[in-house]
Amino acid sequence: MKKNILKRAGVVAFVAALSLGAMSCGSTNLYSWYDYQEDYYKYVKNGDEDAVNNLIKQYDKIIAKPKAERGVVPPGIYADYGWLLIEAGKTEEGKAMLAKEIELYPESKVFVGSILKRLEK
Repeated sequence: MKKNILKRAGVVAFVAALSLGAMSCGSTNLYSWYDYQEDYYKYVKNGDEDAVNNLIKQYDKIIAKPKAERGVVPPGIYADYGWLLIEAGKTEEGKAMLAKEIELYPESKVFVGSILKRLEK
């Protein structure tokens, strides 16, 4: 009798583990980052004009065609892009991107808002 109970418990545990494993394999991405990670790394590593241009193209692509499950621009993209524009001397465009980050992700207001305040000085 004890063997049957242990055997059933083992089978139930195995099926439960298998089910959980299968569910985790089917997870979807909330955001689409395209090749952002690679281009950002090249930008940080090299910082040359080609790296900057590739990163800008990546930002434009992510913003123009957000896909994945949520269908919105991932968090931080507008802020990163805005900061890159500010560093390139395009302050007004950069501020607009930072404001867009706050609009889309209100939780970023404290951090991004402090950047905007510093730019006003």
